[in-house]
Amino acid sequence: MIGSIQSMTGFGSAEGMIGSHRFAVEVRSVNHRFFTPSIKLPQALLRMEQEVRDLLRRHVTRGHVSLTLRIEREASEGPRIDVARLLSYAAQIRALPSDGGLDTRVDIASLLRLPDVITSAPLDETSLADVDQGAVLALITEAVQAFVAMRLAEGGRLAQYLLDRLVIIEGALERLAARAPQRVLEQRDRLAAAVQELTAGVALDPQRLVQEIAILADRVDVAEELSRFASHNTATRSAIASPEGDGVGKRLGFILQEMVREANTTGSKANDAAMQQDVVLIKEELERMREQVENLE
Repeated sequence: MIGSIQSMTGFGSAEGMIGSHRFAVEVRSVNHRFFTPSIKLPQALLRMEQEVRDLLRRHVTRGHVSLTLRIEREASEGPRIDVARLLSYAAQIRALPSDGGLDTRVDIASLLRLPDVITSAPLDETSLADVDQGAVLALITEAVQAFVAMRLAEGGRLAQYLLDRLVIIEGALERLAARAPQRVLEQRDRLAAAVQELTAGVALDPQRLVQEIAILADRVDVAEELSRFASHNTATRSAIASPEGDGVGKRLGFILQEMVREANTTGSKANDAAMQQDVVLIKEELERMREQVENLE
């Protein structure tokens, strides 16, 4: 079903208090041929890295996935004033030459607004030694679930986009199938007329003429290509409706390659303005599909 197809781009986050610390988790991903995780944890929680990696692996099969866990500050402590930095600013202001026309009076309110005077309390890594890892993992799981939900929503939109393009392609194929038999007859009649004109008054072997016309008809007949194209359309719909466990992007990519091959062959045979117009339309839609399939897991 469309709802189980994931895009390779997504974002999810979660935050909460665990003990006396506030934890914030962000998960994001971009396109990649393989599953490539990048996990950034505080030094004190590096022991959880493999567990986090396994969690991501259960939800993602392709894409470059970045997970970052930040511990913003201890809840029991508020902002701190960097006294040394504040005094340094004050001293530099007082040292300004008085004849420069500047007001060198020190205003504490202005000093407090200068960069890095007010800071958060530094994280005490030792205070994380006994942190509840189960609670940390639950928070990470919440972020991963939000991340997957976004990938699923985007995947559903991409899948519907592909189906919409497929409907346009199928319409063009129907027109090609309707036009192809008539064009073969026209080519046959044109060849027969040309031969009669060139060989006026010369006896011809009727059997040889029939053979040449049959060869021409085979060269311009696109029925086989259209039949294979219809099979690829069915395979595309099946892949979108029932994606495999390792994703659908690679499979659709292979099918699209075959579609492009059939479109090129049809175009080379279709020496007809109306048919060429539909072939160009098909190629344009296939290119649009290819661009979006690259975003699917």
